Amino acid sequence: MLEFKIEEEKCIECALCAQDCPVSIIEMKPKPIIRKEREHNCLKCQHCLAICPTAALSILGKKPEDSISVKGEMPKAESLSRMIKTRRSIRKYKKEDLDQELIQELLEIAAYAPTGHNDNAVLISLIDNRTDLHLFREKIYDAIKQAKKNGTLPKQHDLLAYFQRVWENNGIDILFRDAPHVVIATAPAADASPMADCMISLSYFELMANTKGVGTLWNGLIKWVLDDIAPELRTSLGIPEDHLTGYVMLFGKPAVKYARGIQSEGLQVNKIKMK
Repeated sequence: MLEFKIEEEKCIECALCAQDCPVSIIEMKPKPIIRKEREHNCLKCQHCLAICPTAALSILGKKPEDSISVKGEMPKAESLSRMIKTRRSIRKYKKEDLDQELIQELLEIAAYAPTGHNDNAVLISLIDNRTDLHLFREKIYDAIKQAKKNGTLPKQHDLLAYFQRVWENNGIDILFRDAPHVVIATAPAADASPMADCMISLSYFELMANTKGVGTLWNGLIKWVLDDIAPELRTSLGIPEDHLTGYVMLFGKPAVKYARGIQSEGLQVNKIKMK
């Protein structure tokens, strides 16, 4: 049941909901309706709820008064551009956990990321404290060491064996950079665009993290271990078997502060002209 409801005294019959519906299942009779036989086509995108100018429409049990209004302050283009251009990957972290409320706020922002076919199936697996992070780190380094010993370490990942030795012999943590927290974004392989969905979700997470002074690091090295060296670790983390690993991100309070952004090497654009 879509629970598509119209408060008739508020509805002005503007038809914006019908015009904006991606699958065109809303009809004007003269108020908006969705015929029962067409309900299964709904993407559950809530565009109809979002576009209604008089807050007359609710759907999926969601009411307009519970949504965030677009009338509040929005970031200026210059400020957003500056934040993006001065963002840096953080590889030095303070040895302290973030507040749980802050972590929850970042996760909730990630939930607003768009997904292919509106699947909304990205799973964020979170390690929110340094104690569990240290245990996870040991499992990752042990898996690399064991794979090298058994001769099962993929040749393209030989560098990981070096990182493992540096950790074992010198206590230098190249893989985790002593970060206190990690998130792993995964999604069902059968979804429309699982890898892209994960990357977009983590991008939302990272943008919000930067506004809060939280440092992040996209970490493909740990993804290699989870995908190619010790996929059994995914099970121990509670990641479903049918999920693909989108990416891994470290985060925490930065122990380094940058004075300026870098100078980009330039944008590569292929302008298409159809013949």
